[in-house]
Amino acid sequence: METLLLILAICLALGAIVGFLAGLLGIGGGLIIVPALLYILPWVGISSSQLTHVAIATSLSTIILTSLASARAHNKQGNIPWPLFKPILPGIIVGAVSAGFVAEMIPSEQLQQVFAIFVMLMAIQMAFPFKPKGEGELPSTAILFVVSILIALIAGMMGIGGGVLLVPFLSFCGLQMKQAVGFSSATGFLIAIAGSIGYIIAGINAPDLPTGTLGFIYLPALFGIIISSMIFAPIGVKMASTLPTPILKKAFAGLLLVVGLKMILS
Repeated sequence: METLLLILAICLALGAIVGFLAGLLGIGGGLIIVPALLYILPWVGISSSQLTHVAIATSLSTIILTSLASARAHNKQGNIPWPLFKPILPGIIVGAVSAGFVAEMIPSEQLQQVFAIFVMLMAIQMAFPFKPKGEGELPSTAILFVVSILIALIAGMMGIGGGVLLVPFLSFCGLQMKQAVGFSSATGFLIAIAGSIGYIIAGINAPDLPTGTLGFIYLPALFGIIISSMIFAPIGVKMASTLPTPILKKAFAGLLLVVGLKMILS
């Protein structure tokens, strides 16, 4: 019981950090949550064979409420191009639901290595952002279907909402940045919902999981992170106008590079 309360307290603190940085720097929480959970979760008896799966699944499930709040705000501003859901939604659902089953087939150690490489790539993108010119046009429905599957699959396997992949793609296809971000927030909610369902089903009979897990999702960590991140995200947004955000983002990118290297070498 003491260990459980300690985990909950740590995840409340983690959620506060994640929420604040998400609001301040506009980053996805999964890049922080997954490495932190990889360190914390062994304390409650989660074995190394399931550790990465639980960390990623729990991270993905935390995005449900945060992305919903973001999507509602963007919808009020008219930033979500709803007709675009028709060609993209099927692929998003297929890719997100499949993520849990694909991840289950990958050994935990290898999945951690893949995540570490992904973190380092995102750190480079954060420090030296790729800014598409937006001169293209939306591809055919078939191409959108395939691309949306790949984006949702990668997002689900990495425990993120997918905005770091979807926003540059939509911007390259000619969407205005505010529409790309708004659409990404709505799809992030769908990826989190569908991906979480996939991880629940894939992990429902997984061995060596302690009490408190729903499939691969560890509920005490989920609740702790959600509660505090929802409180501190607006604070980060308010501070973004007063703090040197570009400098902080590059410093955070450097930290992510160190975290990624440590995960690869461990």
